Formats: sequence, C-alpha cells, structure tokens
Amino acid sequence: MSTYGTIPTSSDDGGSKVEFLSRATERIQTGLGEQRPWKQMFDLHSIDLPHAFSDAIPRIKTNFGYFLMNYVIIVLVILFLSLLWHPISLIVFVVLMAAWLFLYFLRDEPLVIFHVTIDDRVVMAVLSVVTIALLLLTGATMNILFSVLIGVAVVAIHTVIRKTDDLCLDEDGGLLADSSP
Repeated sequence: MSTYGTIPTSSDDGGSKVEFLSRATERIQTGLGEQRPWKQMFDLHSIDLPHAFSDAIPRIKTNFGYFLMNYVIIVLVILFLSLLWHPISLIVFVVLMAAWLFLYFLRDEPLVIFHVTIDDRVVMAVLSVVTIALLLLTGATMNILFSVLIGVAVVAIHTVIRKTDDLCLDEDGGLLADSSP
C-alpha cells in the first residue's frame, strides 16, 4: 500500500477507518484554517464607503482575496438555509457536498477508475455538471438561483464597504492580518 497522500486509498489493517476519518478531519480543519476571524471581517471600524469607483476596485480585489474562505462559507450557508423548505434539494445538496469532499477536496492521490488515472480537472468538471443537473432536477431551480445571487450580492457589498487599511501584504504578495488593535 502506498500512502503518500493525506487519505490512503487502501489498507489492510483494521484501524484504517479510524485513520481515514482522522486524516479527513485534519484535512478539513486545514482547509477551514484559511478562513479569517469573523470578528475581523465584521469590524465596524473598518466599514466605510469608498470615495470613488476607482477606490472600490482595489478594495474588492483585496477583500475578496483575503476573506475568500469566509465568503464561500457565507454563500453556502445562504444556499443551505434557502433549501430548508425543499427537503429533497437539501438532501441532494448534502450528498453532493459529501461527493465533492471525498472525490475532490480530501483526495491527494489521483483518482483511478478501471486502471485509468482521471485528471483533477475532469473530476471537477464531472462533479460540477452532476451538481448543477441534480440540483436543477429537484425543482428548486429558482430558489437555488436566488439564494446564490443573494449570497453573491452580500459578498459584493462587503468587499466594497470594508476598508483594507488594517490588512497588509507580506513579502510574498499574500495578505496578512495586521495584529495591532
């Protein structure tokens, strides 16, 4: 058995399920570790309208790059909440999220089907098409579209009105939070 990745694809020992869950949990926590503190995101002292449209563009780029994981979580929560009144769509959504986790996000080794290695882009394309098709077939099309649009609007408003003065670039060009109060 080769286990050069985070999640082993096969194992002969009985503790493989525990090891799999442990590594999956670690991988999810690492991914969520990229999220910024919510207190920093919604700091009332950092809320201000830009003076001109030319001031808004750098804010949008900086805030979007810095708070990307938070924004994804916001859109997914809005989508999840909108599906509470459509139980079939909600079940499909949860199953599809599990499929995405196991087939795309939690996998370090290439996906092999019938001794053929499948490229990550193909996996992402197939999962995207299946996700869209199944969610649209559940009959909640307008609900899904409106909830995603509401999520995108919330994110767009936040990227424009949140000042970036307390965010700074490190030497690699990445963003770091300013530790001053």
